[in-house]
Amino acid sequence: MKIFRGFHHPGLSSVPTPDGSGSHAIGTAVTIGNFDGVHRGHQAMLALLRSEAEQRGLRSCVLTFEPHPRDYFAAQARKPELAPARISTLRDKLADLRRAGIDQVVVLPFDARLSSLSPQAFIDEVLLRGLNTRYLLVGDDFRFGARRAGDYTLLDAAGQAQGFDVARMNSYEVHVPGPGSTGAGQRVSSSLVRAALAEGRMDDAAKLLGRPYHISGHVLHGRKLGRELGKHLGSGSPGGGQGFRTLNLRFAHWKPAASGIYAVRVHGLSEAPLEGVANLGVRPSLDPGDVNGGRVLLETHVFDWPAELGLEGGYGKIIRVELLHKLHDELKYDSLEALQVGIAQDCEHARAWFATHTQTRRQTTRDRI
Repeated sequence: MKIFRGFHHPGLSSVPTPDGSGSHAIGTAVTIGNFDGVHRGHQAMLALLRSEAEQRGLRSCVLTFEPHPRDYFAAQARKPELAPARISTLRDKLADLRRAGIDQVVVLPFDARLSSLSPQAFIDEVLLRGLNTRYLLVGDDFRFGARRAGDYTLLDAAGQAQGFDVARMNSYEVHVPGPGSTGAGQRVSSSLVRAALAEGRMDDAAKLLGRPYHISGHVLHGRKLGRELGKHLGSGSPGGGQGFRTLNLRFAHWKPAASGIYAVRVHGLSEAPLEGVANLGVRPSLDPGDVNGGRVLLETHVFDWPAELGLEGGYGKIIRVELLHKLHDELKYDSLEALQVGIAQDCEHARAWFATHTQTRRQTTRDRI
């Protein structure tokens, strides 16, 4: 999958000629959106886009924005509370789009100029001149252009006049038994995923996403405080007498959709996934002088550290952490001793959850047989 920042790139809508002497234009099949979380509704749309692109001999192309348009407008209004909580980082969004089989992604900076484009100017400059759009797929509630004045009717008329096909996809619904559910199907949306994550309903979030909620990234250096915490508790304690070493991932956005302490599964350190416990948030018990102070971090302690990695073997690796079960919200401890005890309890509770979860899963499998 090719990734473009902006749409002024010669290779975006052209391919090399068979003899290698040059290139020729090829159109794109485009869909537009923020794709925060790339949930099951997004996945259904991407599958349809890919199918249409293959049938028409076009490249499948996702046009997305960074920052999120609502982030931009919240900043302009100086009301950060209006910005939506972020489900995924840009890295994870792009990885999910790649897994969906998309040929290329165009990431546009959402700024004053883009926000002021009229619907027709957006069609002319971005869709046609920028992306060479021959087929456009949008959701049933899609709006675009300055003051959100553009809609499907306008797009359809423009497509007929300017030579590109326009289609829209109805909402994708699933049954989610969350609070207030009537049992009827609910429209899958990023807002519904955010609500499930905010309430700690990780099973519901996984159902909406079609996979466990995860965060990935490079493991960063921290204060290495976790190595000291828990050492005196002994080899039979959580941490094995070697402290609570953590894998630190930075969550780039200041407002994650999820926060708190979780039982997690880690991929990327060894062939098999590893179980652990993680804190996602701002670490209220640490002082402002922390090397990562002020940043949102996902700090993960793996129960059984792979011996072959050694003490420093995790740094720089790209890992994926699945947040499977929320234990509780972040807590502020009065001392490092109290923090140490709290982490030990979290480890015990996470281990107990994994033991119950694994036993239940095995029993379910036997019942099916």
